Amino acid sequence: MILPIYLYGHPVLTSPALEVDLTDPILPGLIQDMFETMYAASGVGLAAPQIGRPMKLFVMDASGFDEKRFAHEKRVFVNPIILQEEGEPWPFNEGCLSIPDVRGDVLRKPRVQVEWTDQDGKRQLQWFDDMPARIIQHEYDHLLGKLFVGYLSPLRRQMVQRRLQSIQKGSTNAAYPVCAASPPGGRPKR
Repeated sequence: MILPIYLYGHPVLTSPALEVDLTDPILPGLIQDMFETMYAASGVGLAAPQIGRPMKLFVMDASGFDEKRFAHEKRVFVNPIILQEEGEPWPFNEGCLSIPDVRGDVLRKPRVQVEWTDQDGKRQLQWFDDMPARIIQHEYDHLLGKLFVGYLSPLRRQMVQRRLQSIQKGSTNAAYPVCAASPPGGRPKR
């Protein structure tokens, strides 16, 4: 099922997420819905807070950047922890499904070590490089209540401020279902 993506300004996006109970019976269906939602919105990653669930959970499929190179980078991260980040930070023009039509250069380290539980309940520990590392850092930030626009330069942030205010009010041309923080009339846009 494709779920609405919560837009910039909604409190669930700026609140720290909570630990996931691995025995929760809704978890397998929620993970499937998150992948469907991410693909429908042409994304490469999606965190549970972006669909209104304040849970430490995100999905990614890096093959959207390079199908051959990242073909095996479709993953589910439950209760992840970034243990280490390494390397010289590199810029990339990031965007976010919760902030449609806003992009900006964000510096992130090229290598991360992550510990998490997968969808089968198994603990994992692995290093990720390049785009998978960037996606993980971006989605992990969602679990901490951080958004990529917080990393933009002051000038770029000022340049997108008007657009952010419009998104917060529900004004967007997103080609996927959304839930606005404060739409006209006080009801979520779906």
